[in-house]
Amino acid sequence: MDRTIDAALARILQGGIAADCESGVLDFKEDRGNASELEDALVRAAVCFANAAGGTVVVGVCDKLGGPAAFTGTKLDAEAVRQRIHERTDPRLLVEVETRTTPARLLLVTIRPSATVHADRSGRSWQRVNRDCKPLTPPEVARLADERRGYDWSAEASSRNIADIPPDAFAAARALLRNQRDERQRLAELSDEDMLSALGVLIGRDALTRAGELLFCSAPGAAPDAMLYQYRQKPGGEPRTTQRPGFPLVSAVQRTLDLVAARQNTTPLTLPSGQQIVIEDFPQDAVREALSNAICHRDWRVAGVITVDHAPEILSVVSPGPLVAGVTPENILTITSHPRNPALAKAARLLGLAEETGRGVDRMYRSAIRSGKQVPGIEGHFDAVRVAFAGGAPDTSIARFVAQLPAEEQEDTDTMLLLHRFCTARTLTAEQAAPLLQKPVREAALILRRLAGDAVGLLEPTRSTAARASPAFRLRGGTLQRLGAAVAYNRRTEDETDRKVIAHLREYGRITNRTLQNMFDVGVFKARDILSDLSARGLVQRISAQTRGPKVEWGPGPGFPGRLAAKAPPPTPVSQAELPLANSVKARGSRKRR
Repeated sequence: MDRTIDAALARILQGGIAADCESGVLDFKEDRGNASELEDALVRAAVCFANAAGGTVVVGVCDKLGGPAAFTGTKLDAEAVRQRIHERTDPRLLVEVETRTTPARLLLVTIRPSATVHADRSGRSWQRVNRDCKPLTPPEVARLADERRGYDWSAEASSRNIADIPPDAFAAARALLRNQRDERQRLAELSDEDMLSALGVLIGRDALTRAGELLFCSAPGAAPDAMLYQYRQKPGGEPRTTQRPGFPLVSAVQRTLDLVAARQNTTPLTLPSGQQIVIEDFPQDAVREALSNAICHRDWRVAGVITVDHAPEILSVVSPGPLVAGVTPENILTITSHPRNPALAKAARLLGLAEETGRGVDRMYRSAIRSGKQVPGIEGHFDAVRVAFAGGAPDTSIARFVAQLPAEEQEDTDTMLLLHRFCTARTLTAEQAAPLLQKPVREAALILRRLAGDAVGLLEPTRSTAARASPAFRLRGGTLQRLGAAVAYNRRTEDETDRKVIAHLREYGRITNRTLQNMFDVGVFKARDILSDLSARGLVQRISAQTRGPKVEWGPGPGFPGRLAAKAPPPTPVSQAELPLANSVKARGSRKRR
């Protein structure tokens, strides 16, 4: 957390607005001289962070300014602040208060996440949601208390039993189990009763838990519909198709995935090996994980349905209820958390509807990057969680590159995230990579060094920082070439390409595929495409007798500005056997001219 604070303070000092640096775990307060008002704000912020994932309040920074003027400082005493927060919270909170004197006197109030629900002395509770402190209603306080003490609503008994399960629900469950690649397959061969017991959704020999009711029964009392699917031709347009995949959940998930698949666009991609892969607008396994997370972690006590909004440019999955206590978009990849509905999550995992706890989000990120897409956007609101996937044409350069990596790197979320970031950032330090990976700086440094090692060979430290304890890393030259147009700072406009090629030809008179590779840090195929484009526009033309291979040379073409005279292809070499004849022809030509 200290590195995050240091980075935010440095950004503000350089002109960034403090409000833009706030997050689910960081807040700024200005000391305007009213001690009572500031004390109330700190108590509220302490309760707010304690009821969420914890966080830090920096006192002495104006959140509306940037640069040195934002650091207004504070005269508050650190021990007095610690004591007043302790006295005015229920249960009483112990916070850590640190003094900073650069660039002004600041107080850093750090609040740890708590195992209980806190309030002020008047009984008011708040919870941090993104950058806001949201007041909690009594039902929300009760739900948060249940989560903090490990209460599992889905494990409670429902009013349904085995006789209420339709035959097609058993058939759907067995089909899911037979599709697994481990010992879970054997569960499909058990009797109905034994299968349900193995899934953990039975109480005794007949009664279903709420998890069992949701998974296997039609129209359970928890909600009228499992999901709402809507397809739009444009994200802001009217729905062209609306479907309500009903319960039970064992079949509703597949029905929803089928609706998405029916409207997917695909892009075929041929690898250098000749293998062809198909890239979907929205990777099916990523959408599946979003749906399973929505099922396992939504608050089934809150009215509403899981909504899948599908357009060619974007697909979103919205589930009722906030993120599980302690989880934020900034820590969702790495935090160890308990699902809101453990019994439901366990049964879904056994059926293959969900991954192990904490693994599904990783898979969504990996699948998106492997498909040449942007990483999913995850938003946690006070009443809902939204996961959004970007569609449209994939970046085939990065998809092709990733498909040729070793399988273990393709399955490594850290590798995928860093590779994706390096396509837009020339260099990264461990301090910059840590928030991206949602890991401590020390771990981020180890990951960067591993990717820079010869065993992987994707990165290298920059020359100017290689001797430092914490160097900046960049893509290796070979990686840069293979990624080609996927690297934003490696792309050039047509005008930029033309200018460089024209300048080279004016100086040297000829150019080759290899020259273009070195000039633009691209691979042989990208250089070939550049030459084809230049030739089609008449800027270059072939001037060598060689027509194929790396020795083909190109000179100024008919469309070259201020056209230079292109050198003709060299004469065809004459063999030794033809040499006397060639000399005789040359002699006759000489006599004729005389």
